[in-house]
Amino acid sequence: MSLLLTWLLQALALMVVAYILPGVTVTSFTSALIAAAVLGLINTVIYPVLAFLTIPLTVVTLGLFLFILNALLFWAAGSLFNGFQVAGFWWAVAGAIIYSIISGILLRLLN
Repeated sequence: MSLLLTWLLQALALMVVAYILPGVTVTSFTSALIAAAVLGLINTVIYPVLAFLTIPLTVVTLGLFLFILNALLFWAAGSLFNGFQVAGFWWAVAGAIIYSIISGILLRLLN
Protein backbone atom coordinates (compact mmCIF):
# COMPACT_ATOMS: atom_id res chain seq x y z
CA MET A 1 0.00 0.00 0.00
CA SER A 2 2.81 2.42 0.82
CA LEU A 3 4.43 1.82 -2.59
CA LEU A 4 1.22 2.83 -4.35
CA LEU A 5 0.84 5.89 -2.13
CA THR A 6 4.46 6.84 -2.72
CA TRP A 7 3.93 6.55 -6.47
CA LEU A 8 0.85 8.77 -6.29
CA LEU A 9 2.70 11.38 -4.22
CA GLN A 10 5.60 11.37 -6.70
CA ALA A 11 3.13 11.95 -9.54
CA LEU A 12 1.53 14.77 -7.55
CA ALA A 13 4.95 16.32 -6.99
CA LEU A 14 5.60 16.15 -10.72
CA MET A 15 2.30 17.89 -11.42
CA VAL A 16 3.27 20.66 -8.97
CA VAL A 17 6.63 21.08 -10.71
CA ALA A 18 4.85 21.35 -14.06
CA TYR A 19 2.53 23.98 -12.56
CA ILE A 20 5.41 26.02 -11.13
CA LEU A 21 7.87 25.83 -14.04
CA PRO A 22 6.79 26.78 -17.56
CA GLY A 23 9.61 24.70 -19.08
CA VAL A 24 8.27 21.44 -17.63
CA THR A 25 4.96 20.20 -19.03
CA VAL A 26 2.81 17.27 -18.01
CA THR A 27 -0.33 16.74 -20.08
CA SER A 28 -2.42 14.76 -17.58
CA PHE A 29 -2.28 12.97 -14.26
CA THR A 30 -1.94 9.67 -16.13
CA SER A 31 1.15 11.07 -17.84
CA ALA A 32 2.43 12.16 -14.44
CA LEU A 33 1.95 8.60 -13.13
CA ILE A 34 3.92 7.19 -16.05
CA ALA A 35 6.63 9.84 -15.67
CA ALA A 36 6.89 9.18 -11.93
CA ALA A 37 7.33 5.46 -12.64
CA VAL A 38 9.98 6.21 -15.28
CA LEU A 39 11.80 8.60 -12.93
CA GLY A 40 11.67 6.00 -10.19
CA LEU A 41 13.16 3.33 -12.44
CA ILE A 42 15.86 5.68 -13.71
CA ASN A 43 16.77 6.75 -10.18
CA THR A 44 16.82 3.14 -8.99
CA VAL A 45 18.75 1.52 -11.82
CA ILE A 46 20.73 4.07 -13.83
CA TYR A 47 21.56 6.78 -11.28
CA PRO A 48 23.64 4.60 -8.91
CA VAL A 49 25.70 3.24 -11.80
CA LEU A 50 26.38 6.70 -13.22
CA ALA A 51 27.08 8.13 -9.77
CA PHE A 52 29.64 5.39 -9.18
CA LEU A 53 31.28 5.88 -12.57
CA THR A 54 31.58 9.64 -12.04
CA ILE A 55 33.07 9.55 -8.54
CA PRO A 56 36.32 11.28 -9.63
CA LEU A 57 34.39 14.12 -11.28
CA THR A 58 32.09 14.37 -8.27
CA VAL A 59 35.07 14.64 -5.93
CA VAL A 60 36.75 17.31 -8.08
CA THR A 61 33.54 19.39 -8.18
CA LEU A 62 32.90 18.83 -4.47
CA GLY A 63 29.65 17.01 -5.19
CA LEU A 64 28.11 19.60 -7.48
CA PHE A 65 28.28 17.21 -10.44
CA LEU A 66 25.52 15.15 -8.81
CA PHE A 67 23.13 18.06 -9.48
CA ILE A 68 24.11 17.92 -13.15
CA LEU A 69 23.70 14.16 -13.23
CA ASN A 70 20.28 14.39 -11.59
CA ALA A 71 19.21 17.09 -14.07
CA LEU A 72 20.41 15.03 -17.05
CA LEU A 73 18.38 12.03 -15.90
CA PHE A 74 15.32 14.23 -15.29
CA TRP A 75 15.75 15.63 -18.80
CA ALA A 76 16.18 12.12 -20.23
CA ALA A 77 12.96 10.99 -18.57
CA GLY A 78 11.23 13.96 -20.14
CA SER A 79 12.28 12.86 -23.60
CA LEU A 80 10.97 9.29 -23.37
CA PHE A 81 7.30 10.00 -24.12
CA ASN A 82 5.11 12.90 -25.18
CA GLY A 83 3.10 13.30 -21.97
CA PHE A 84 6.08 14.66 -20.00
CA GLN A 85 8.39 17.21 -21.62
CA VAL A 86 11.33 19.25 -20.33
CA ALA A 87 12.21 22.25 -22.51
CA GLY A 88 15.95 22.35 -21.89
CA PHE A 89 18.85 21.65 -19.61
CA TRP A 90 18.33 24.56 -17.23
CA TRP A 91 14.64 23.72 -16.91
CA ALA A 92 15.78 20.20 -16.06
CA VAL A 93 18.10 21.53 -13.35
CA ALA A 94 15.33 23.62 -11.81
CA GLY A 95 12.78 20.85 -12.26
CA ALA A 96 14.97 18.21 -10.65
CA ILE A 97 15.71 20.41 -7.65
CA ILE A 98 12.09 21.45 -7.12
CA TYR A 99 10.86 17.88 -7.73
CA SER A 100 13.28 16.58 -5.08
CA ILE A 101 12.18 19.19 -2.56
CA ILE A 102 8.45 18.72 -3.12
CA SER A 103 8.57 14.93 -3.20
CA GLY A 104 10.73 14.95 -0.07
CA ILE A 105 8.18 17.09 1.75
CA LEU A 106 5.26 14.93 0.59
CA LEU A 107 7.01 11.70 1.50
CA ARG A 108 7.96 13.13 4.90
CA LEU A 109 4.25 13.77 5.51
CA LEU A 110 3.58 10.13 4.61
CA ASN A 111 5.93 8.84 7.30
